[in-house]
Amino acid sequence: MKSKKKAEKPQAKPSGPAQSLLQQLAKRPETLFSGSFRQQTAALCFRYKDGGAEIEVLIITSRGSRNWIIPKGWPVKKKTLAESAAIEAFEEAGVRGKVLERAIGRYTYLKELDGGEVVPCIVDVFQIEAETLHERFKELGQRVIAWVSPVEAARRVREIELKSLLIDFKPRAAE
Repeated sequence: MKSKKKAEKPQAKPSGPAQSLLQQLAKRPETLFSGSFRQQTAALCFRYKDGGAEIEVLIITSRGSRNWIIPKGWPVKKKTLAESAAIEAFEEAGVRGKVLERAIGRYTYLKELDGGEVVPCIVDVFQIEAETLHERFKELGQRVIAWVSPVEAARRVREIELKSLLIDFKPRAAE
């Protein structure tokens, strides 16, 4: 009697950007371990809800994948990392406010550049207490903006280390 083998179902392959990221990493895993992390800077913007002690934090969607993130970008020449974070907060979400000069944390992630190359990035995060929300700013209409609780923000973002920063976030006094 012949044994019947069940036909194996082919494994589903990731689609979209995730597939190309995984494919690139599989071809060049040394990228992750070569010490060539790129520096970025980010703004963790917050405000006090209804004038009370409860806070809301700002999250925005990225322009490409539409994933939830905090404002971030490359350092600006001749500016400190904190100043660069403040510029990102304004350009991406119209937020101006008090910036702490010392990073409150950092996280890492993989960034896909315009040419398709994948690079590991380390992001220093700076606290910004929102004072003014401008109606007009550089990337208006390119992103969705939301003010949510730190727990809800952590639920929405993808990067594990950023989730942790958001969950543990307590506003720090100006230095």
